[in-house]
Amino acid sequence: MRTFYKVLALSMAVAAMGACSQKEKFTVEGTIEGAQDSVLYLHHMALSGPVVIDSVRLGADGAFSFKADAPEAPDFYVLRIDGQIINFSIDSTETVSIHARYPGMAANYNVEGSDNCERIRQLALRQQELQRRVIALQRGLIGQQLADSVEALVERYKQDVTMNFIYQGPDQTSSYFALFQTLGQVPIFNPHASRDDMRVFGAVATSWDTYYPEAERTQNLRNITLKSMNEARTVDARENQVIDADKFVQSGVVELSLPDNKGQLRTLTELKGRVVLLDFHAFATSESAARILLLRELYNKYHDRGLEIYQVSIDPDEHFWKQQVAALPWITVRDASGESLSKYNVQAVPEFFTIDRQNQLQKRSTQMTDLEAEIKALL
Repeated sequence: MRTFYKVLALSMAVAAMGACSQKEKFTVEGTIEGAQDSVLYLHHMALSGPVVIDSVRLGADGAFSFKADAPEAPDFYVLRIDGQIINFSIDSTETVSIHARYPGMAANYNVEGSDNCERIRQLALRQQELQRRVIALQRGLIGQQLADSVEALVERYKQDVTMNFIYQGPDQTSSYFALFQTLGQVPIFNPHASRDDMRVFGAVATSWDTYYPEAERTQNLRNITLKSMNEARTVDARENQVIDADKFVQSGVVELSLPDNKGQLRTLTELKGRVVLLDFHAFATSESAARILLLRELYNKYHDRGLEIYQVSIDPDEHFWKQQVAALPWITVRDASGESLSKYNVQAVPEFFTIDRQNQLQKRSTQMTDLEAEIKALL
């Protein structure tokens, strides 16, 4: 009998070891119509380049099913037939279903089982439409007129993607995917050439650093963002060497002078004598409603004791912003250029600072654990 139990225990241990050694899998399955006898490849889109994971020769029904090791952090994959590709992401062990028509499967497919993959599909279609519009411009325009028209198209594209995708969920794989889209071989978002793009990269990098701090892609985002920030600081340092001394505010706060929703210029220095919560905000983000409720509670409790809120919006649509702030009781201004974000080194919104009654800048959000307690202490 003892021998029986020893054998049983050993077999259970071996089974447990086998279970531990098996990695969790994800599945991507579906059909590619019109691709009989074509070879469908599954690639892992590693930072170092694409890596083939598996392949299958499609039959008459175009059905396929791939299983692969689930990534430790969200990652990106591609289905490919010749030069036609479908981008998708995998968060863990989900099953993603893709149904496409070939040729032209990059634009003619549906995806089920992943909201992130659906957003990536929408981004890919937007990118293809942008490419088509640029090609159309190239057929009819030349020189500076062409350059200006293409720039305007790209800027509208970036505003759409930033507000409707990236700021709606900076921790999503679709937001990461959007950052690295290209027009031909040229990056659409370039944090080394644009401070607005640098802030967008910063928003995604901050979110990924929160949720996936050890991931290779997080490190990649962090490095890109920090490098672009250092480049921007170098440029600022050179420019500040030739700025007249009278342009600097003599108080301890970096001055802002921006128009409110009625067109009146409002400054930070005019609020000397009051405790100020300087709040950087985007009303188009999913977190906006909860943020406004919090600010209303603080304002209602402490405004009579000397609290003022100076809220800077970065929303690109002025009409939308005016609608959102029409009923707010505090000072609401809008910065269309983003210059105020650079002055306060704001990399993502929401971001906030406290300013005391002497107009001295006190703390930024990362230095505070209890905003209400900080305000009460300054009052």
